[in-house]
Amino acid sequence: MRKLNIALAAAVGSLALAGAAQAQDADSPFKLSFNVGANTDYVFRGISQTDEDPSVFGGVDATIGSIGYAGIWVSNVDFGPGNSTDIEFDIYAGIKPVLGAVTFDFAAIYYGYTDQPSGSNEDYWEFKGAASVPAGPATLGAAVYYSPEFFGKTGDATYFEINAAVPIGETKFSVSGAVGHQMVEGPLDYNTWNLGIGYALTDNIGLDVRYHDTDEHRFGKLYDSRVVAGIKAVF
Repeated sequence: MRKLNIALAAAVGSLALAGAAQAQDADSPFKLSFNVGANTDYVFRGISQTDEDPSVFGGVDATIGSIGYAGIWVSNVDFGPGNSTDIEFDIYAGIKPVLGAVTFDFAAIYYGYTDQPSGSNEDYWEFKGAASVPAGPATLGAAVYYSPEFFGKTGDATYFEINAAVPIGETKFSVSGAVGHQMVEGPLDYNTWNLGIGYALTDNIGLDVRYHDTDEHRFGKLYDSRVVAGIKAVF
């Protein structure tokens, strides 16, 4: 797995450095950006996706015209002993129309997994509807995600979230957080929240330290509270 992580980081990093200069044609309606990063734990909606181990990730994003976008994002994952799944890849596309002060975000997201055990049915689709609005120096947002057949074929699932972010004065620091509720068919519902502080190391590189938790520690250690540190570069 370590060799895989290093290879992933090198490949995405090389792609970013080689492609960024070629992708930014000011007159083109199609633009590319690249990202690569690492963190001490990959946490998704309050749950560790790497069995509480570090992750390396990278992606490519395209903006299309004034409101369209699409992209792919890849990370290592570890769902514990007996599960061979080792990579998650997300493919997504959407639009971000603006109405007055409100920016909307409507998208479809496909979550795919490599080397998953036979019959585990881990791949799934989600559909996103979100909106954000400035409030003084802060940005406030809300989102809903719906899957007709969630991870592991657990049935209909809906995730609701409210979030906010605000810069700290004239510094390079910012504070952001979110509160969400995951609904899944059966006794799998739970609440989650996170709060963190970010620092803009440069115009392209950011650091983040974030506290995550859920209200369902009885589901296992992956739902426990944790602090995650990460770094991400965007080109």
